[in-house]
Amino acid sequence: MAGILNGKRAIVTGGGQGIGRGIALALAAEGAAVALVGRTEAKLLAVAAEIAKPGGTALPVVADVTRPADIARCVEHTVSELGGVDILVNNAQISALGSILKITDEAFTACWESGPLAAFRLMRACHPHLRRGGVVINLGSSTTVNPLPAGRGVYAAAKAATQTLSRVAAVEWGPDGIRVIAVLPAATSPAARAWRQANPAEYERSMSSIPLRRLGDSEEEIGPVVAFLCGPAASYITGTTIAVDGGQAYLR
Repeated sequence: MAGILNGKRAIVTGGGQGIGRGIALALAAEGAAVALVGRTEAKLLAVAAEIAKPGGTALPVVADVTRPADIARCVEHTVSELGGVDILVNNAQISALGSILKITDEAFTACWESGPLAAFRLMRACHPHLRRGGVVINLGSSTTVNPLPAGRGVYAAAKAATQTLSRVAAVEWGPDGIRVIAVLPAATSPAARAWRQANPAEYERSMSSIPLRRLGDSEEEIGPVVAFLCGPAASYITGTTIAVDGGQAYLR
Protein backbone atom coordinates (compact mmCIF):
# COMPACT_ATOMS: atom_id res chain seq x y z
CA MET A 1 0.00 0.00 0.00
CA ALA A 2 1.50 3.32 -1.09
CA GLY A 3 0.85 6.64 0.63
CA ILE A 4 2.42 9.47 2.57
CA LEU A 5 3.68 7.00 5.20
CA ASN A 6 5.04 4.38 2.84
CA GLY A 7 7.93 2.54 4.48
CA LYS A 8 7.18 3.84 7.99
CA ARG A 9 6.70 1.58 11.03
CA ALA A 10 4.16 2.53 13.70
CA ILE A 11 3.17 1.34 17.17
CA VAL A 12 -0.43 2.04 18.16
CA THR A 13 -1.44 1.16 21.72
CA GLY A 14 -5.06 0.26 22.31
CA GLY A 15 -5.14 -0.62 18.62
CA GLY A 16 -7.79 -3.30 18.88
CA GLN A 17 -10.85 -1.06 19.11
CA GLY A 18 -12.27 2.46 19.06
CA ILE A 19 -9.98 5.39 18.36
CA GLY A 20 -6.87 3.18 18.33
CA ARG A 21 -8.40 1.01 15.60
CA GLY A 22 -9.34 4.08 13.57
CA ILE A 23 -5.83 5.48 13.82
CA ALA A 24 -4.24 2.14 12.95
CA LEU A 25 -6.42 1.76 9.85
CA ALA A 26 -5.63 5.31 8.72
CA LEU A 27 -1.88 4.87 9.18
CA ALA A 28 -1.99 1.58 7.28
CA ALA A 29 -4.03 3.17 4.49
CA GLU A 30 -1.17 5.64 4.02
CA GLY A 31 1.37 2.83 3.74
CA ALA A 32 2.67 2.38 7.29
CA ALA A 33 3.27 -1.06 8.77
CA VAL A 34 1.43 -1.04 12.10
CA ALA A 35 2.13 -2.89 15.34
CA LEU A 36 -1.24 -3.22 17.09
CA VAL A 37 -0.77 -3.30 20.85
CA GLY A 38 -3.48 -4.37 23.28
CA ARG A 39 -4.53 -6.86 25.92
CA THR A 40 -7.10 -8.82 23.90
CA GLU A 41 -5.64 -10.93 21.11
CA ALA A 42 -8.94 -11.52 19.32
CA LYS A 43 -9.50 -7.77 18.87
CA LEU A 44 -5.97 -7.25 17.59
CA LEU A 45 -6.30 -10.09 15.12
CA ALA A 46 -9.58 -8.65 13.80
CA VAL A 47 -8.01 -5.24 13.12
CA ALA A 48 -4.91 -6.90 11.66
CA ALA A 49 -7.18 -8.75 9.22
CA GLU A 50 -8.83 -5.44 8.23
CA ILE A 51 -5.40 -3.97 7.48
CA ALA A 52 -4.17 -7.04 5.62
CA LYS A 53 -7.24 -7.31 3.37
CA PRO A 54 -6.26 -4.40 1.05
CA GLY A 55 -2.58 -5.36 1.26
CA GLY A 56 -1.38 -3.63 4.41
CA THR A 57 1.01 -4.93 7.05
CA ALA A 58 -0.07 -5.38 10.67
CA LEU A 59 1.66 -6.99 13.63
CA PRO A 60 -0.57 -7.95 16.58
CA VAL A 61 1.30 -7.59 19.88
CA VAL A 62 -0.50 -8.76 23.01
CA ALA A 63 0.76 -6.57 25.84
CA ASP A 64 -0.40 -4.65 28.91
CA VAL A 65 1.04 -1.13 28.82
CA THR A 66 0.90 -0.88 32.61
CA ARG A 67 3.68 -3.49 32.79
CA PRO A 68 7.23 -2.26 32.08
CA ALA A 69 8.33 -5.71 30.90
CA ASP A 70 5.50 -5.80 28.37
CA ILE A 71 6.48 -2.37 27.05
CA ALA A 72 10.10 -3.45 26.56
CA ARG A 73 8.99 -6.65 24.83
CA CYS A 74 6.53 -4.76 22.63
CA VAL A 75 9.18 -2.36 21.33
CA GLU A 76 11.79 -5.09 20.88
CA HIS A 77 9.33 -7.31 19.01
CA THR A 78 8.23 -4.48 16.74
CA VAL A 79 11.81 -3.57 15.86
CA SER A 80 12.64 -7.23 15.24
CA GLU A 81 9.60 -7.91 13.03
CA LEU A 82 9.13 -4.57 11.25
CA GLY A 83 12.70 -3.33 11.21
CA GLY A 84 12.26 -0.25 13.38
CA VAL A 85 9.85 2.31 14.82
CA ASP A 86 9.12 5.64 13.14
CA ILE A 87 5.75 6.49 14.73
CA LEU A 88 4.48 5.96 18.27
CA VAL A 89 0.81 6.53 19.07
CA ASN A 90 0.00 6.41 22.78
CA ASN A 91 -3.74 5.82 22.76
CA ALA A 92 -4.38 3.19 25.45
CA GLN A 93 -6.02 4.54 28.60
CA ILE A 94 -8.08 3.09 31.43
CA SER A 95 -10.73 5.61 32.48
CA ALA A 96 -11.51 6.52 36.07
CA LEU A 97 -14.85 8.31 36.23
CA GLY A 98 -16.49 9.53 39.39
CA SER A 99 -16.13 12.22 42.03
CA ILE A 100 -12.89 12.78 43.88
CA LEU A 101 -14.44 11.47 47.10
CA LYS A 102 -15.58 8.24 45.44
CA ILE A 103 -12.64 7.32 43.19
CA THR A 104 -10.51 4.61 44.80
CA ASP A 105 -6.74 4.59 44.96
CA GLU A 106 -6.80 1.51 42.73
CA ALA A 107 -8.85 3.28 40.04
CA PHE A 108 -6.62 6.36 40.20
CA THR A 109 -3.50 4.21 39.91
CA ALA A 110 -4.87 2.24 36.94
CA CYS A 111 -5.76 5.48 35.14
CA TRP A 112 -2.31 6.93 35.77
CA GLU A 113 -0.33 3.79 34.92
CA SER A 114 -2.20 3.12 31.65
CA GLY A 115 -2.02 6.76 30.54
CA PRO A 116 0.85 9.15 31.28
CA LEU A 117 3.14 6.58 32.89
CA ALA A 118 2.72 4.15 29.98
CA ALA A 119 3.27 6.98 27.49
CA PHE A 120 6.40 8.05 29.39
CA ARG A 121 7.80 4.51 29.36
CA LEU A 122 6.97 3.86 25.70
CA MET A 123 8.41 7.19 24.60
CA ARG A 124 11.69 6.47 26.35
CA ALA A 125 11.83 2.91 24.99
CA CYS A 126 11.20 4.15 21.44
CA HIS A 127 13.46 7.20 21.59
CA PRO A 128 16.57 5.52 20.09
CA HIS A 129 14.52 4.33 17.13
CA LEU A 130 12.67 7.63 16.59
CA ARG A 131 15.79 9.79 16.25
CA ARG A 132 16.14 11.66 12.94
CA GLY A 133 12.53 11.93 11.84
CA GLY A 134 10.28 10.04 14.24
CA VAL A 135 6.89 11.18 15.49
CA VAL A 136 5.07 10.68 18.79
CA ILE A 137 1.32 11.24 18.94
CA ASN A 138 -0.12 11.26 22.45
CA LEU A 139 -3.89 11.15 22.85
CA GLY A 140 -5.19 13.77 25.25
CA SER A 141 -8.75 14.80 26.04
CA SER A 142 -10.99 17.86 25.92
CA THR A 143 -11.87 17.12 29.55
CA THR A 144 -8.63 18.88 30.47
CA VAL A 145 -10.14 22.22 29.44
CA ASN A 146 -13.78 21.46 30.26
CA PRO A 147 -15.22 24.26 32.44
CA LEU A 148 -17.39 21.69 34.28
CA PRO A 149 -15.11 18.67 34.80
CA ALA A 150 -16.99 17.27 37.83
CA GLY A 151 -16.96 13.47 37.80
CA ARG A 152 -14.06 13.33 35.36
CA GLY A 153 -11.34 14.97 37.41
CA VAL A 154 -9.02 11.98 37.75
CA TYR A 155 -9.26 11.12 34.05
CA ALA A 156 -8.72 14.78 33.13
CA ALA A 157 -5.71 14.99 35.45
CA ALA A 158 -4.12 11.96 33.77
CA LYS A 159 -4.73 13.38 30.32
CA ALA A 160 -3.37 16.78 31.37
CA ALA A 161 -0.19 15.05 32.50
CA THR A 162 0.09 13.32 29.12
CA GLN A 163 -0.38 16.62 27.30
CA THR A 164 2.27 18.35 29.41
CA LEU A 165 4.64 15.42 28.88
CA SER A 166 4.13 15.85 25.14
CA ARG A 167 5.04 19.53 25.22
CA VAL A 168 8.17 18.93 27.29
CA ALA A 169 9.30 16.02 25.08
CA ALA A 170 8.85 18.17 21.97
CA VAL A 171 11.27 20.71 23.43
CA GLU A 172 13.81 18.19 24.74
CA TRP A 173 13.72 15.90 21.72
CA GLY A 174 13.41 18.47 18.94
CA PRO A 175 17.20 18.53 18.45
CA ASP A 176 17.01 14.74 17.97
CA GLY A 177 14.66 15.23 15.04
CA ILE A 178 11.65 13.86 16.94
CA ARG A 179 8.28 15.61 16.76
CA VAL A 180 5.77 15.20 19.60
CA ILE A 181 2.13 16.24 19.31
CA ALA A 182 -0.91 15.86 21.57
CA VAL A 183 -4.26 15.21 19.90
CA LEU A 184 -7.58 15.74 21.67
CA PRO A 185 -10.23 13.55 20.00
CA ALA A 186 -13.96 13.36 20.59
CA ALA A 187 -14.96 10.19 18.81
CA THR A 188 -17.19 7.18 18.72
CA SER A 189 -15.75 4.27 20.70
CA PRO A 190 -16.88 1.42 22.97
CA ALA A 191 -16.27 3.70 25.95
CA ALA A 192 -18.42 6.47 24.44
CA ARG A 193 -21.24 4.03 23.73
CA ALA A 194 -21.09 2.67 27.28
CA TRP A 195 -21.13 6.22 28.66
CA ARG A 196 -24.18 7.10 26.57
CA GLN A 197 -26.03 4.03 27.81
CA ALA A 198 -25.11 4.52 31.46
CA ASN A 199 -25.54 8.32 31.62
CA PRO A 200 -27.81 9.49 28.77
CA ALA A 201 -28.51 12.92 30.28
CA GLU A 202 -24.82 13.66 30.84
CA TYR A 203 -24.04 12.39 27.35
CA GLU A 204 -26.60 14.73 25.78
CA ARG A 205 -25.25 17.67 27.78
CA SER A 206 -21.80 16.92 26.44
CA MET A 207 -23.07 16.68 22.87
CA SER A 208 -24.71 20.10 23.26
CA SER A 209 -21.26 21.56 24.03
CA ILE A 210 -19.93 20.38 20.65
CA PRO A 211 -20.70 22.94 17.93
CA LEU A 212 -21.11 20.15 15.38
CA ARG A 213 -23.42 18.31 17.84
CA ARG A 214 -21.90 14.86 17.32
CA LEU A 215 -18.89 12.70 17.97
CA GLY A 216 -16.36 12.18 15.22
CA ASP A 217 -15.79 8.93 13.37
CA SER A 218 -12.59 7.27 14.56
CA GLU A 219 -11.69 5.84 11.16
CA GLU A 220 -12.84 8.62 8.86
CA GLU A 221 -12.25 11.78 10.93
CA ILE A 222 -9.72 11.09 13.71
CA GLY A 223 -7.35 8.60 12.10
CA PRO A 224 -6.68 10.64 8.93
CA VAL A 225 -5.71 13.70 11.01
CA VAL A 226 -3.18 11.60 12.92
CA ALA A 227 -1.86 10.16 9.65
CA PHE A 228 -1.41 13.70 8.29
CA LEU A 229 0.45 14.79 11.44
CA CYS A 230 2.83 11.86 10.97
CA GLY A 231 3.45 12.71 7.32
CA PRO A 232 5.88 15.01 5.49
CA ALA A 233 3.42 17.91 5.10
CA ALA A 234 3.36 18.24 8.91
CA SER A 235 7.15 18.13 9.32
CA TYR A 236 7.22 21.58 10.98
CA ILE A 237 4.46 20.83 13.51
CA THR A 238 5.55 19.86 17.01
CA GLY A 239 4.95 20.74 20.64
CA THR A 240 1.34 21.68 20.10
CA THR A 241 -2.06 20.33 21.08
CA ILE A 242 -4.55 19.77 18.28
CA ALA A 243 -8.23 19.28 19.08
CA VAL A 244 -10.15 17.01 16.70
CA ASP A 245 -13.42 17.32 18.57
CA GLY A 246 -15.95 19.29 16.56
CA GLY A 247 -14.95 22.49 18.36
CA GLN A 248 -15.72 21.31 21.91
CA ALA A 249 -12.41 22.13 23.54
CA TYR A 250 -11.90 25.77 22.62
CA LEU A 251 -15.07 27.10 20.95
CA ARG A 252 -17.08 27.81 24.09
